Amino acid sequence: MAQNQSSAPDTSRRSERSRRAIYDAALALVAEVGYPKTTIEGIATRAGVGKQTIYRWWSSKADVLLEAFLDLGNQAAEAAGHVPYTIPDTGDLAADLKSVLRATVDELGNPAFEAPSRALAAEGVVNEELGRRFVAQLLGPQLQLYVDRLRTAQETGEVRPDIDPRIALELFVSPLAQRWLQYTGPITYEYTDTLVDYALHGLAPR
Repeated sequence: MAQNQSSAPDTSRRSERSRRAIYDAALALVAEVGYPKTTIEGIATRAGVGKQTIYRWWSSKADVLLEAFLDLGNQAAEAAGHVPYTIPDTGDLAADLKSVLRATVDELGNPAFEAPSRALAAEGVVNEELGRRFVAQLLGPQLQLYVDRLRTAQETGEVRPDIDPRIALELFVSPLAQRWLQYTGPITYEYTDTLVDYALHGLAPR
């Protein structure tokens, strides 16, 4: 009895291998052919699994791609020694914001991240359903972390109490996103550090 149990196939390990293959296939295809031409059939073929395997876990290609993209971000953060989707609180707001934005620069410059990210972001503009999912599952939670960190800074007196954190975060997040999406300039640590300085200190003489 024990011998049969030890020689039985590990279905959880097999499922994880299949899931990982599906993630990789989905991200590769959306980078190569774009979101509209990416299909469940294409993902299944690329991953070496049956369509029914994909439909057992996801209801649409949007679900597959967004989950794969979230997983990619988690892997990148872990590889860099960061906890995924966190903003440090060292007591120095400027340093904390610069740190997380520098990590974002590294992520945006990673070819494995950049291609699928651009494809999904562009498709989200014209595909309302995908755009809502992209915001709800990825952008929304990330932006909330900035809100939470700015609120903590309000409590410690680093930020004025009358500031709306949700609007304030756009002073450094939105310019970075626009520059990245529209290729209007280089994405560097110096650039994001400057965004934080301008956002926190304004443009008036000190």
